[in-house]
Amino acid sequence: MTAIRRLPDTLISQIAAGEVVERPASVLKELLENALDAGSTRLDVTLAEGGVREIRVTDDGGGISREDLPLAFERHATSKIASLHDLENVNSLGFRGEALASIASVARVEIASRINGPDIQSAHGFRQRAEGSVVGAVEPAAVPAGTTVTVRDLYFNTPARRKFLRTDATEFAHCDDVFRRIVLARPDVAATLRHNDRVSLHLTASDLRRRVSALLGDSFAAGARIVDEAAGTIRLRGFAGSPADARSGRDAQYAYVNGRFVRDKVIAHAIREAYRDLLHGDRHPSYVLFLEVDPSSVDVNVHPAKTEIRFRDSRSIHQFVYHALQRALSLNAAEAPVAYASPTAAPQRAQTAFQSSFPMTGENAMESRPAYAFGSGNASAFPTAFSGAPRLNLPGFASGSAGESAAQPGTASFTSSPGASRLSPPLGYALAQLHGVYVLAQNAAGLVLVDMHAAHERILYEKLKLALDGETIATQRLLIPVTLSIDALDVTTADEQKDVLARLGFDVSPLSPTTLAVRAVPVMVAGGDLPVLVRALLADLREFGASRVLTERRDDLLSTLACHGAVRANRMLTVPEMNALLREMEETERAGQCNHGRPTWYQMALSDLDKLFLRGQ
Repeated sequence: MTAIRRLPDTLISQIAAGEVVERPASVLKELLENALDAGSTRLDVTLAEGGVREIRVTDDGGGISREDLPLAFERHATSKIASLHDLENVNSLGFRGEALASIASVARVEIASRINGPDIQSAHGFRQRAEGSVVGAVEPAAVPAGTTVTVRDLYFNTPARRKFLRTDATEFAHCDDVFRRIVLARPDVAATLRHNDRVSLHLTASDLRRRVSALLGDSFAAGARIVDEAAGTIRLRGFAGSPADARSGRDAQYAYVNGRFVRDKVIAHAIREAYRDLLHGDRHPSYVLFLEVDPSSVDVNVHPAKTEIRFRDSRSIHQFVYHALQRALSLNAAEAPVAYASPTAAPQRAQTAFQSSFPMTGENAMESRPAYAFGSGNASAFPTAFSGAPRLNLPGFASGSAGESAAQPGTASFTSSPGASRLSPPLGYALAQLHGVYVLAQNAAGLVLVDMHAAHERILYEKLKLALDGETIATQRLLIPVTLSIDALDVTTADEQKDVLARLGFDVSPLSPTTLAVRAVPVMVAGGDLPVLVRALLADLREFGASRVLTERRDDLLSTLACHGAVRANRMLTVPEMNALLREMEETERAGQCNHGRPTWYQMALSDLDKLFLRGQ
């Protein structure tokens, strides 16, 4: 039988270090959190060889007194909590009192500090060193107010751990990520990051928008939706990235709870659900979101790294985050930030800017510029957005006047325009249709490019959702029923799910064991490819069942209906139809993206066109 024995203190510390000190980035995280908890307004970080050889963090916080300095290296010694009540209401980033002791057990650590204040203690600074849990004596030191912690030769005494470290470049990348995560949440703190004697990042104290621009780019900050919602003691604020700014990875996802960066499944799922209708393919949203809750309603003492948390009522948190974010993302084309198309850059690199409210003034109005238009029409020939423009003569719209004739397929139809004035609606007025696919329009800012199928698809989708929720899907009887030759299983499915199909606006009945007759369809998709649409609907009902199709798969179903019902490529639209499409986009939520997350429109500014044609050069 093996006897039970007490472990040596050094080994205990090294085991604890295995939980806290995974790599240099883990050390940097703990030091930065301590600096911010000390009330710092400036952080200076210096790294050497990816942080393996040296990590130095200097702050201008409150400092550590001579008496407290030896306690800094003791395990479970902290100034941040003193009772169970404090632990249940943690407001600081750190609180365990393990970090410095754990780091000192696997590195050479020096703390130099001077009290930041007017009293006599602030006149003198002190230094103390620790190496592999061996703590030296406190010594006088000439240092500025605040604290500098230097960590050298990480894992010098545990070479087996050091073998698991990656290249200097990889370790620095992890440190850079930690630095960005922490300073992103504190725009009021100036911060500098140096690596191998070169400045990698320098940030001045600013507001959140400027800090987000500096770290995630001007394009993200300008195109992001502003989030600021509150309910009781819960608040969500920050920036939800435009669907057009979605990325292939999760590198631009920053979620904070009470100022602490977290990776929480509840929050992540709520955000993913809010973006579900807006992302294309396997793209991931980008966001910087701050959730503020009562500290007693969240347990931050779940994991030594403190990036995992647990909510007392996770369901209510999920619902709040989901609905707050969904409202921010549910802007129509008149409200959402404009996606500017650069003539020299791909859409994903396009610059973005917030849509100005109309009527436009100042520089956005471009008052001194003439309105360029094809043809010579006048404003009276085109109703404005505020005077009842005719609706698009397509499924999902009320019938409007025929308007001007369109050009032949494969050509652009050039039409007269009222010109873009300060009173023009956000998406302006239609000029032409290009190759039966794109609508070209003129607004006060320049040229608007619209993918007519993608835009109409989103409009139909949103209308179908509202109609199904209100059980008001209008049905259109077909003068001549459409017959489909399908397999016997689909015929059986249609017969069994007759009530469900009727609720969705379809009248489908068997003609034979392998033939169906479609006698009525929803008005909004009557102009679509009905055989394909009905087959897709029956396939969903057969695979998932009516209950799932109408609940968890409802949006997928309606997206399919909208896709097949939307105006197709090479359908030549009249000018009133094109203008009606633009007006509907301005009134429809999430009209900036189709159901699959692709953009529906771009703005090309007059300044971009001037650059393209070298005007004024």
